[in-house]
Amino acid sequence: MAKKSTGKHSKTQKIKDLEANRVDYDNSAMTTNQGLKVNDTNNSLKSGERGSTLLEDFLLREKITHFDHERIPERIVHARGSGAHGYFELTKSIKKYSKAGIFNDTERKTPVFARFSTVAGSKGSPDLARDVRGFAVKFYTEEGTWDLVGNNMPIFFIQDAMKFPDLIHSVKPEPNNEIPQAASAHDTFYDFVSHTTETLHNHIWAMSDRAIPRSLRMMEGFGIHTFRLINDKNESHFVKFHWKPKLGAHSVTWDEAVKINGADADFHRRDLWEAIDAGHFPEWELGIQVVPEADEHKFDFDLLDPTKLIPEELVPVEIIGKMVLNRNPDNFFAETEQVAFLPGHIVPGIDFTNDPLLQGRLFSYRDTQLSRLGTPNFHQIPINKPITKVHNNERDGHMQMDIPKGQGAYFPNTLMGGCPHLNAMADGGFTHYEERIDAKKIRGRSESFSDHFSQPALFYRSLSDWEKEHVAGAYSFELGKCTQKHIKERMLWLINKINNDLALTVAKNLGLEIPKSIEEPINQAIGADADVEKHQPGDAKNYLDKDEALSQANTKFDSIETRQIAVLVANGFDMKAFKKMKSLLEDEGAMLKLIAPHGGTVKCSEAMDHEVDAAISTTESVLFDAIYIPGGKDAIKKLIDTPKYTKFLNEAFKHCKAIAADDEAEDLIDNTFIKDYKDDGAVFINEKPKAFRDAIAKHRYWKRRDVAAKVPA
Repeated sequence: MAKKSTGKHSKTQKIKDLEANRVDYDNSAMTTNQGLKVNDTNNSLKSGERGSTLLEDFLLREKITHFDHERIPERIVHARGSGAHGYFELTKSIKKYSKAGIFNDTERKTPVFARFSTVAGSKGSPDLARDVRGFAVKFYTEEGTWDLVGNNMPIFFIQDAMKFPDLIHSVKPEPNNEIPQAASAHDTFYDFVSHTTETLHNHIWAMSDRAIPRSLRMMEGFGIHTFRLINDKNESHFVKFHWKPKLGAHSVTWDEAVKINGADADFHRRDLWEAIDAGHFPEWELGIQVVPEADEHKFDFDLLDPTKLIPEELVPVEIIGKMVLNRNPDNFFAETEQVAFLPGHIVPGIDFTNDPLLQGRLFSYRDTQLSRLGTPNFHQIPINKPITKVHNNERDGHMQMDIPKGQGAYFPNTLMGGCPHLNAMADGGFTHYEERIDAKKIRGRSESFSDHFSQPALFYRSLSDWEKEHVAGAYSFELGKCTQKHIKERMLWLINKINNDLALTVAKNLGLEIPKSIEEPINQAIGADADVEKHQPGDAKNYLDKDEALSQANTKFDSIETRQIAVLVANGFDMKAFKKMKSLLEDEGAMLKLIAPHGGTVKCSEAMDHEVDAAISTTESVLFDAIYIPGGKDAIKKLIDTPKYTKFLNEAFKHCKAIAADDEAEDLIDNTFIKDYKDDGAVFINEKPKAFRDAIAKHRYWKRRDVAAKVPA
């Protein structure tokens, strides 16, 4: 019989295996796929440190091309998505900034298709993963298609597209065991983040509630990059794009997110679909932050750095239009899955800047679509087809769906009457802004990109107390999932550079001390030939104490439209009280769902049958925004005799939700943890429905959070 191995032997073997794995990489120089030694895999080749990325950069193209073609057919990133049709209306002309028709003509109604997505997970991953959310909009304008391809966070993890494969490889499931799915809480991600400090700003956003939105309809969107607007005088202004949700930006807690993923992994997808299906059309305002070309260098950060935002306290957002999504797709695959967004799709009046992440995306997105959709003719798929006529000399290719006519397919020609002919700028022809370039060809990045702590610190200072608690909890959970102590300690050292109180809280939760120093350079996302000291970030600068727009505590709290209200009922529930509450809430767009001990129907006190929306055994409180319990002696007795109702209420209280109860329903409250907290500001016993309505609009009663922490899990 073979001798059973001991735990000690297994641990020793693991250490040996780890050491053996490291030996494989000792003294091995990085090369291209052709064996060419590489001295910088962190920076693309540019015309000067702040210049445009050059097409001749074969290292960038090889690295990005290989990455783009790693997975087929689902998207490598943003695989899990939901989409809808709608329209955009301009409410304020900005002709002084842009000659784009979509920004000039307030009489237009421009068709759009919007897609929302998670970044890291596969198509089958759950909706409530802690993750950045994609926010991409395709505008079918009269001048051609414009794609605004952004996220629900205003910055990105990295500064240069050359680092994108490294970022995604680190956050994806680890290649040796394909674990974990749709999660950043593992060693490879934090190993990367702890050595690539430019990630820290987007990372702290991902640790905030922004990474677990209540609904796709209740999250902001951002274009991330600094673009240019060009007017009819060929004058340039820098611009950042913002989407502001009509319903405000709201989130769930991490405890809810975990439970929602189990109760309904399609929670966001279902919510968007059902809202549109019910006529509650999601709406966002489009806003812009405009910076004159002359002010490019007036800030304490670089406008071309995609890891930096422009605080709204410094440059207010000007609202210029709105987007309404009013139609669900007819076929998920044909539309939501096959839609192809490219940052390179712009129209006259919009242009690019030398943002090195944007420059790489201009190449990468087209390359990815070629791999995923299998043809250069993906623009002929109905969802991608422009509303303008297409005339050019591009022919054939896999899955050609048009039938081009005529003898010639070249320019210039006489046999086709010179068609298609070129368009002068005056006739709407696209021309790039003539930016002056006078620089050396260099692989590197500007020193002005080296401040990695000031904006994460600003973000954290701007949060409310409850948001700060959630950030600390997220860091503690994520780092608690890491197995390597040196990675945790390095992250603690970096978090301490952002905020000492935050670092102390996380360190306490991990049972570790904050290191006084670290041996390696802070930032290792630099080339082998770079001046290491030159690119090390210094301490956080405080050029602005707070930016109110960064906190969700300052979002809109005036609407209860589409809020899901669980109404706990059984046979004999009080119809008079229910009718009054139902009338008030539904008149303002809330959606009441009857939760009974069983499916089918229940009878009210007036002997009317009411269709049950869910049996208590098939649903959870985390799927609802508030709880209402009408009275009725027999009904309440039945609810008390069904244990899950107690759990349902305790959990809603734990998550700081509004709860209302009428008459005999107080007996059910007395059967829960809530019985000792009936003077809570969001628990209403026999009070006017309007008070309950106002509490729902506030999203959560965060003053309850200390008491809520005591509720049994």
